[in-house]
Amino acid sequence: MKILYFHQHFGTPSGSGGTRSYEFGRHLVNKGHKVTMVCGSAGRGNTGLVGTFTGGVRRGNVDGIQVIELAIPYSNAQSFIRRTWQFLKYAIRSTKVALCADYDLVFATSTPLTAGIPGIFAKIFRGKPFIFEVRDLWPELPREMGVIKNPIILRLMDWLEWVSYHTASGCIGLSPGIVEGIMRRGIPKDRIRMIPNGCDLYIFGDEGVVKKRPQFDLETDLLAAFTGAHGMANGLDAVLDAAAVLKKRNKNDIKILFIGDGMLKPHLEERAKNEGLDNCFFMDPVPKSQLAEIQKSVDVGLMILANVPAFYFGTSPNKFFDYIATGLPVLNNYPGWLAGLITKNNCGIAIAPDDPEAFADALVYMAEHRDELLKMGINAKSLAVREFDRNKLADAFTNFIESHYNKL
Repeated sequence: MKILYFHQHFGTPSGSGGTRSYEFGRHLVNKGHKVTMVCGSAGRGNTGLVGTFTGGVRRGNVDGIQVIELAIPYSNAQSFIRRTWQFLKYAIRSTKVALCADYDLVFATSTPLTAGIPGIFAKIFRGKPFIFEVRDLWPELPREMGVIKNPIILRLMDWLEWVSYHTASGCIGLSPGIVEGIMRRGIPKDRIRMIPNGCDLYIFGDEGVVKKRPQFDLETDLLAAFTGAHGMANGLDAVLDAAAVLKKRNKNDIKILFIGDGMLKPHLEERAKNEGLDNCFFMDPVPKSQLAEIQKSVDVGLMILANVPAFYFGTSPNKFFDYIATGLPVLNNYPGWLAGLITKNNCGIAIAPDDPEAFADALVYMAEHRDELLKMGINAKSLAVREFDRNKLADAFTNFIESHYNKL
């Protein structure tokens, strides 16, 4: 089967972004399918192509995947208007590919929601089967966050969401809340499959030598790390609030490391400096392989999001799965399905949102109960291997696509 795969933010392990599409694309190729990936130029990702752009496009083979990279740069640090324009440009140019290319099936993955547009056109105008993967519920998330308030734009996004789901032959949701959100739009359950983000055990699961902690020597301190975007959705001021509480308590044996970038990173660095939070350290994004080495020297992974109810069951964050693949206990600051997983499997601590005292209490408890922390890490690794091995999830992904294609 020839699969045309649309993912605007496609990246390989040599970048610092998510690699779900890379891993799933490789798996499809290994199963005998031909995969053509159409993507943009994500700031944190690395498509694997290094040649020059010709007419705004460069092409090449990346580990068996035929990649078409459009010169549409994107970064979380861009303004909302700029990012919206990049989303629309990608939708327009990728739709042209969908209308002209030779393929059997279209697969498109959000975000953004506009990623479904080429699939809609392929289904309506060429009769091609279309599978849509939903990584975040739009417009529910931006509506609850207050990022988009214009009623006309929200109505258009509601319409695009409905058309995307109903045009698709099948939908994949990355979390229980996403699956429920798709069903609320009238899609039968038998057309939906939940396939969460997974653990790249070949990257993060290697039990190699623990490297010295980056930039500083904290051999006896508890080191908690947050890895990922520093944007509005991440709510990282909550971490600085907890760091301030720790400073007031003179708990100087607990340090917090931020790895990543985003629109709010300058604000976070400035706030930490102004408040004298010398228990916080900031690093730029690093490739997955380097991140894996750093995480081996970390004691706790921080799973942080803004206190937005739509996040509780409607997200499947890459960083959580990277943490547990490394065997890191997780400190989670919002309720929902991940908090339930952490509690059920005793692989960390889940606290209520917007409570810096409870956040600080949890870090202190982890620092003072190292034997229990070690057991949490073992449980985290066990959960990663048992339920979230990327290879097993890639099998489920491939089977879902093949089964829907064979029905047509």
